[in-house]
Amino acid sequence: MAGYGNLGRFYINGEWVAPAAGASELDVINPATEESVARVPLGTREDAEKAIAAARAAFPGFSAWSASERLTLLTRIRDIYEARLDDIADAISTEMGAPVAMAKSDQAWSGLGHIEATMTALKDFVFEEKRGSTLVVHEAIGVAGLITPWNWPMNQIACKVAPALAAGCTVVLKPSEIAPLSGILFAEILHEAGVPKGVFNLVNGDGPGVGQVLSSHPDVDIVSFTGSTRAGILVAKSAADTVKRVAQELGGKSPNLILADADLASAVATGVEGCFGNSGQSCDAPTRMLVPRDRHEEAMAIARQAAEKLVTGDPRDPNTSLGPVISQVQYDKIQTLIASGIQDGATLVTGGRDRPEGLSRGYYVKPTVFGGVTRDMRIAREEIFGPVLAIMPYETEEQAVEIANDTVYGLAAYVQSGDLEHARRIARQMRAGQVHINYPDWDLFAPFGGYKQSGNGREYADWGMRDYLETKALIGHG
Repeated sequence: MAGYGNLGRFYINGEWVAPAAGASELDVINPATEESVARVPLGTREDAEKAIAAARAAFPGFSAWSASERLTLLTRIRDIYEARLDDIADAISTEMGAPVAMAKSDQAWSGLGHIEATMTALKDFVFEEKRGSTLVVHEAIGVAGLITPWNWPMNQIACKVAPALAAGCTVVLKPSEIAPLSGILFAEILHEAGVPKGVFNLVNGDGPGVGQVLSSHPDVDIVSFTGSTRAGILVAKSAADTVKRVAQELGGKSPNLILADADLASAVATGVEGCFGNSGQSCDAPTRMLVPRDRHEEAMAIARQAAEKLVTGDPRDPNTSLGPVISQVQYDKIQTLIASGIQDGATLVTGGRDRPEGLSRGYYVKPTVFGGVTRDMRIAREEIFGPVLAIMPYETEEQAVEIANDTVYGLAAYVQSGDLEHARRIARQMRAGQVHINYPDWDLFAPFGGYKQSGNGREYADWGMRDYLETKALIGHG
């Protein structure tokens, strides 16, 4: 594919190298057209082990760099990344279907934002502190195996790689095999920035071929994984034999609790947009909207109007609000869950099964709103990962909190109220790693991660750096 000169190679020990003999290839499918736009090799154990060996060899030298030297490196990475922002946005739009404007303003920008947030955190980070006669030292943990998803590809690459490098770790990255183009560009950026040999390595591949090697290998000291809870469990089990650190950001089924004193029209309409952004493919999307029962009918009408304003279509069309979902597998899963909502007796407010009218190919899903959803329904319990909103009525505030927390997940929660102090009281009762009060702006310095089956560890800025550091006590240092 034009513009991707390193599609058939991996980045290992500072060079673009051919995959090991016997590596299979996978088509990269543009979800808007269902056509192959590229083919990438799937790495083998041999490829992964070469990358791990390169990272292990580079670790002693790189971990000895000063914080100011690592900051200088991140600055070069930031500058080159910014210069290639359009290329990155184009890659993301092609590989996972994000509308082109959103691919630049949100998807590609998020990587830049994480690099800059990490730079800010690194400037002020305290790596050594005295406690009496003990010197507490925070030093790089070692080789980091990073496994990133397809839904926010550059967001998750940058929010793992930048803190790992800032901490002094060396890295082996396995981006999603179904959205690998942006990861290849990221490797090119780091190469141009002069990252030393072996400090950053990239091997494309699937979970069994590369991910399992990273999570089980004794020379990998931490594995950081973002993806489904099902896959995260496999990563944790694989990592257990070597007792390595495991950081995970997994699934979500986030509640959006609209309190009785909220501006219902604004809260519902904004909640619809938040749920459907990125075609519903965000792990922290507010997919369960809780509204007072006496305003349930009104909320459904507002949600319908907001959903039907959204334009689903070609990601290259500037008028498009929502692009396709990532794959046939994901499309089929969403259709099954929409069907289950209808079968379970939820009210189909708008949307429904099959593609939107006028779209005969591409993995497009109708923006779908259900009302009258009860907590026993599949659409209230399972992560759909598509543009599907479940509106759930509640009788009392206490019941609303109970319903909100009645999930195996705990990545995010949302609280809307006309009284900030009221919202704060309810937010404290949410069992989630992030609670968003009255739709705030994205905060790249807030810790990101979940309770319960949404994972462990925290990402973003200094919170991300902590995951890649060990703590050493020099007792009697004086």
